[in-house]
Amino acid sequence: MKLNQKEIERVILTALKEDIGTGDITTNLIIGKKQQAKAFFLAKEDGIVAGLAIAKMVLQKLDKKIVWKSSVKDGNFVLAGTRIAEVNGSLRALLTGERTALNILQRMSGIATVTNRFVKIVIGTNAKILDTRKTVPGLRMIDKYAVKIGGGTNHRIGLFDMVLIKDNHIKAAGSITNAVAKIRKGITKKIKIEVETSNLDEVRETLKNIVDIIMLDNMTVPMMKEAVKIIAGKAKVEASGNVNFKSIKAIAKTGVDFISVGALTHSVKALDISMKIM
Repeated sequence: MKLNQKEIERVILTALKEDIGTGDITTNLIIGKKQQAKAFFLAKEDGIVAGLAIAKMVLQKLDKKIVWKSSVKDGNFVLAGTRIAEVNGSLRALLTGERTALNILQRMSGIATVTNRFVKIVIGTNAKILDTRKTVPGLRMIDKYAVKIGGGTNHRIGLFDMVLIKDNHIKAAGSITNAVAKIRKGITKKIKIEVETSNLDEVRETLKNIVDIIMLDNMTVPMMKEAVKIIAGKAKVEASGNVNFKSIKAIAKTGVDFISVGALTHSVKALDISMKIM
């Protein structure tokens, strides 16, 4: 996934407006308009860095002349105590934009870090780590970009780019077969179809309908192993539900192609990063 410039600018401008409002009272009363300064961004814990370009954009929205020099790149693992970037420019801009820049940089780095941890656990298996739609409203593109930086794989962006027939859809349609039939009448072959299943009978019914991906939702590891045998490569297989650091290795060993992890974005811990004036 590539960052969309217009989308990023929307996020930044919304965040700055929310934080600054009618003006930064504290900074504007203490700091002179022409006062210049240098500062650095410091990683205060180990992790994967993500969002450097966006943090830079935040500060440059407040002062176009700010000079930003990164010491690392997105995707790099850094140790606590690493200076990840230095900036030089208007002190007012640096102080006013500090929190917004850090909020984005810390969240994205946190997502990249936890994603990378999951990715490393499943090394040696066929499984790829997928994100979900459980993102902060308005920040989906940024959240999913951070997942990519951490080595994960992006699932559908939203409701518009892929079909995912879930339990409530199936209940409303009457059956998996009915739901798939209705979908096929309204889409082109380019759009992939995924069906959520909760038991082996649903897996068998879904297989008969020839779909692209079959999701195994909240199944036990033995049930997932059996489902993978039944599917036998006739569709891609995604495991979902109750995935954590302790359970993911066993899930990956069942032979599934994907493991979706909502925790990558819905409850991520921000990586501890600060900005210090030099």
